[in-house]
Amino acid sequence: MSEVEIQGCEMIRGWLSQRCGIHYPEHKMELLRQRLSRVQRAFTVPTLHDLARRLSSDASHELQLAVMHAASTNHTYFFREPEVLQHFRSAILPGLAQRDEIRIWSAACSSGEEAYTLAIMIAEDYGLGALKRTAILGTDISAPVVDQAEAGLFSEHRLAHVPADLQRKYFEPAGLAQYRIRAELRACCTFRQMNLKTTPYPFRKAFQTVFCRNILYYFEQADQIATLNAIHDVTEPGGWLVTSVTENIRDLPSRWQPVDNGIHRKGGH
Repeated sequence: MSEVEIQGCEMIRGWLSQRCGIHYPEHKMELLRQRLSRVQRAFTVPTLHDLARRLSSDASHELQLAVMHAASTNHTYFFREPEVLQHFRSAILPGLAQRDEIRIWSAACSSGEEAYTLAIMIAEDYGLGALKRTAILGTDISAPVVDQAEAGLFSEHRLAHVPADLQRKYFEPAGLAQYRIRAELRACCTFRQMNLKTTPYPFRKAFQTVFCRNILYYFEQADQIATLNAIHDVTEPGGWLVTSVTENIRDLPSRWQPVDNGIHRKGGH
């Protein structure tokens, strides 16, 4: 890259960090450049320097959303990190199932696999009827993946980690090697676009459990702490935070109490 292009990439990296907390370290600059090249082609922007200039002018909301979408990683799949899910299923879910309403937030939900995985586990353990008193919210900064999540439509290869019996039970063929998740599961899952860096969060009712996995390590430490505290504020006393096993928040100053690898709890009952 030329000096001007390197400068443009640095400007965009700074914009992403300030605007949505996404942090690209120096060794991932080439990855960022590759992802931004898709935006350049889509919006006919010849150079990264031009792209950076258009971003900072706030002239194109669509362009800004496209850059956020390209920079945020949307690699996800059903039943990801089964050891964490099993802890939730055996140690947390039984208590939630006794409540009049089960309220779960899947933050950084991407195209909805995590939210629907949780709905499948609830249906498996407590029956489809339990979904009628379940509210699972999925949020993501990327509008296109939120639209995918709402559709509940997945290609065959996206179901690779779903056991065959669960595929038959909870997914319906939708043509062109695609499958749609059952209506009962879609009904209890709501998806919205949301920037985790925009705090405080606008929820009227507190959540019992929040899943915030595979996103914090893209944030600078100050944004990690702010996000953890903001999630704490919208979780009820005694509620739970589930992170990825690869994201160690024990060393961060937060109000969460570590319980197990990837499992944290809010004090009070």
